[in-house]
Amino acid sequence: MSYIPTPEQAEELVKQYNKEPFHIEHAEIVSKIMGIFAEEYDPDRVQFWETVGMLHDIDFEQWPDEHCLKANELLHDLDIDEEVIHGVVSHGYGICSDVEPEHYMEKVLFAVDELSGLIGAAARMRPNGISDMPVKSLAKKFKDKKFAAGCSRDVITRGAEMMGVELNTLFEMTLEAMKKI
Repeated sequence: MSYIPTPEQAEELVKQYNKEPFHIEHAEIVSKIMGIFAEEYDPDRVQFWETVGMLHDIDFEQWPDEHCLKANELLHDLDIDEEVIHGVVSHGYGICSDVEPEHYMEKVLFAVDELSGLIGAAARMRPNGISDMPVKSLAKKFKDKKFAAGCSRDVITRGAEMMGVELNTLFEMTLEAMKKI
């Protein structure tokens, strides 16, 4: 019988497959962002959103060339619930997966995964980090293709479109979530 792990159980699973502090921290940040979004959009399923956020890159450190494909296999082998697996695998849609985000939670994950990296990079450039970062400053960094070049602007833009929000609205929502972390 498949199961949905708690966020704490999901974190233990992530730590089994990831040793780099950066990857573990990224999973924790995305999990918390997802929980904050869930409080507004799906308050009865906050832990579910956090779990999917925690597990989203479970395979990336060991199998970057098989990202999402290996996660699908791993999570099935661990008897994780299909809804969790779909959420995890769909965050790579059009990049390393052909599984399309269907539910709002999946669309949020698609958008905030990449955006959280851009915000993190921008925060490291500011004396007060993220605490006083305005949307305007983030938008300026977003437009600078050389800044945090590994963060795909296309993925972030597509994520906002999937969510049905303007890009600056997504920036504001994600910034606010990250400020709470």
